[in-house]
Amino acid sequence: MRFDLPRFRDLPSWVPQSVARYVAHTEHGLSIRELARRDGCHASTVLRQIRKLEIMRDDPMIDAALERFRASGLAEKGRNAKALAVAPEAMPEAAALQREARRILARLCETGAVLAVAQGMENAVVVRDMPEGETLRTATVAQSVAQAMALKDWIQSNGKGKVRRYCITAGGRAELNRLLAQEANIAQGFAEAQDSFTPSGAVQTAAAGARNARFNSAESPLVALSRRKDKDGVPFLDTGLVAAGERLREDFELAQMGTEHTQTWHAFLRDIGRAAYKTSGADAAELARLRVSDALCDLGDGLADVALRSCCYLEGLETVEKQLGWSARSAKIVLRIALGRLRDHFDARAGGSGDYIG
Repeated sequence: MRFDLPRFRDLPSWVPQSVARYVAHTEHGLSIRELARRDGCHASTVLRQIRKLEIMRDDPMIDAALERFRASGLAEKGRNAKALAVAPEAMPEAAALQREARRILARLCETGAVLAVAQGMENAVVVRDMPEGETLRTATVAQSVAQAMALKDWIQSNGKGKVRRYCITAGGRAELNRLLAQEANIAQGFAEAQDSFTPSGAVQTAAAGARNARFNSAESPLVALSRRKDKDGVPFLDTGLVAAGERLREDFELAQMGTEHTQTWHAFLRDIGRAAYKTSGADAAELARLRVSDALCDLGDGLADVALRSCCYLEGLETVEKQLGWSARSAKIVLRIALGRLRDHFDARAGGSGDYIG
């Protein structure tokens, strides 16, 4: 028995047309000529797309993504009750994929960053090599989201083995640029949305014509500081301190993903206190907001300011000194103290700064 598959009805809206055709042909039995007539294209176009997907299935991420579609289709048709065990987690919807892609693609643009995926792992992780040869984990993402990014050709594997490493592609960089441009357009049109991403000292009026600070830098100031060494060759910031700062940054980015709240963290530091940042713990974004507020409260005045600006808003040290009215070359010393406190905070509450979300 054959099951017809309309163009995108049974698949998430972000799925490329070539993938929809592949699923329709391999799992629902539509012939190549039927697909060509249905979509108004030449049969050779459909054939090339199907052959390309077959080759791409050598990549375990793409194969797993296609297997999710197959298993869910079998389960919905009642042909295989065990299919649900093959794909316990549904593929993400378009909005969720866009939010996660913005966060992960930005991390993959950092120097030396790759997405590491191992069979049997619940999540994929973004890691990067540090100057002293150690590896720092900077973000986590669900396997289903990583598979969708591979299927969209935003990431690509650069080798084989039990642990696959994926780098961002030209298509991924283009998508990140599109998402950043979309954010900029929203920020220009809605002051409230802009304020949630911008520290108080960096907010400028539209009439002034100045650019607003946004945390879309390709590299964290912490990594640049970690490359600096003293006369004995010891890094100014060791890997543990950098990891603590990156942990705060990941929580900060997750906190911004909530759709019902916007956070003005500079107001939190200035006067309103933690009472306004209580959360019901209903979703990941609210829990991330609570973790950020806990960390900033633990740091206290001064240390919280420099940690928020340097780790989360990715402001340079000179900018921090100017905004806070500090003397030259003082911010890096205060930042190192703040990162030490952050490391102790995460050690006490979450098993260490390397114990990332997810």
